[in-house]
Order: sequence, then C-alpha cells, then structure tokens
Amino acid sequence: MALREQLAADLKAAMKSGDTQSVSLLRMVISAVNNKEIEKKMKGVAGELTDEDVLSVLMTEAKKRKDSIDAFTKGGRQDLADKEKKELEVMQKYLPKQMSREEVDKIVEATVKKVGSKEIGPVMKAVMAELRGKADSGLVSQLVKEKLGS
Repeated sequence: MALREQLAADLKAAMKSGDTQSVSLLRMVISAVNNKEIEKKMKGVAGELTDEDVLSVLMTEAKKRKDSIDAFTKGGRQDLADKEKKELEVMQKYLPKQMSREEVDKIVEATVKKVGSKEIGPVMKAVMAELRGKADSGLVSQLVKEKLGS
C-alpha cells in the first residue's frame, strides 16, 4: 500500500475510533501532501506524488514538531510541548526508523574518506544522499564537522 493510501486509511480508522488528535494530525498531513502535489503541478510536473515525495512532506512536518517541542519547552509551555510530542509519535509510525549515532558516524567516516574533500558542502551532499530520511540532518552535520575538524 502506498504511503498516501496508508495515511487515508489510517484517517478513516481514527475517525471511526473517535481519536480526535490523530484525525486532526492526519488531516493536516494529508493537506500538506495535497499542497505539495498542487505545487508540483504548478511547476509543470505531471503525475501523482511518489512515496518519496510524501515521505519528504512527513519529514518536514516532523521537523516542525521537533522545533516546536524545543521552543515550547524553552518557553515554559509544557502542555503545548506534550501535545507536539504526541503528534510526533503518531508521525513516527510513517517515517523510516532512524539510525543510531554510531551507525551514522560509520557512514560519515566512510564518506569523508571516499569524497576526499576537506570542505563541508561536498561531504554533506554525499552523506545526505545516502542517509536522507534515515538520520537527523543536525546530527549528520555535527558529525561531519567533527570529522573535518571544522
């Protein structure tokens, strides 16, 4: 089942079970996916979104939740931070499992050797091409900087 179809099926199930928080979140995610499809059509690219496109939207929405959790926690609004955490937990179900720091470190180290550059840009591009969606970009950036001594 395609990721977009899975979202729609889960929305239907959440509506039947009366899970208002999941319904609200899934509607928002489906709306973001639809907006991405409209944006793609406006650029002249025909066809439906691929699972990779939908995953990209989900990763963007998950990052928004993480940023909101940090901001609400720093602002002393634990109630709002908890709400965002619950939404993030629901979203995690659709995202690929995140790699551990050790796994990411091994890939970064191998990529630094393979690329042979001492500049962050080319190394980050190569690492993120391999780890897109599997690891947090902030962690990858930190590890690349450590390896390059920046």
